[in-house]
Amino acid sequence: MKLLRSIALDPSDTFVFDVAAEPGEWAVSGAFRFCDQDPMKLTGKARVAFRSGFLGVQSWGWSTLVQIVPATENDCSALIDRLARQLVDRFGAPDLATARTAAEEEVAFAQSLCNHPVSSLIAVHRSVSDGEVRESFRRLQLRQGQGHSKAFSFMEVEDDVEPDGDLKLADMSGESRHR
Repeated sequence: MKLLRSIALDPSDTFVFDVAAEPGEWAVSGAFRFCDQDPMKLTGKARVAFRSGFLGVQSWGWSTLVQIVPATENDCSALIDRLARQLVDRFGAPDLATARTAAEEEVAFAQSLCNHPVSSLIAVHRSVSDGEVRESFRRLQLRQGQGHSKAFSFMEVEDDVEPDGDLKLADMSGESRHR
């Protein structure tokens, strides 16, 4: 099993987001954070988070990049539990059972992005088209001979990452949205 962890190659996330995710924390797409907002009206750091942020589940902060890492069933279960609790505490989910269903879907979507080798880095770009939020994902390829030490080592985009299936997050506000 593989999941996503936030990664910081430089301090830029601390400048571009209101709250930056902690490096190494479990991450999910986090697009649901904008389900009750008009993305076209977002400005500043909120707009940057909408366009290019992955949500760190522990900190509730944002990361520009995530890394595919190996995970255990216990890791996955703990991630779902933590996200469900956050959805109740921070997002106003009506109860833990509803939040758990949404968390399971969000984690399943994150897992669907992990169809590349461990240590691959993934970036997201969100936009709005015909009133729907669209997410596209890219795997960033290391340049020959480079390690994960410098952000500018990752300027080559290798390919799009296509999630498996057409997953929809259970929307807490009752409105449907698409990925």
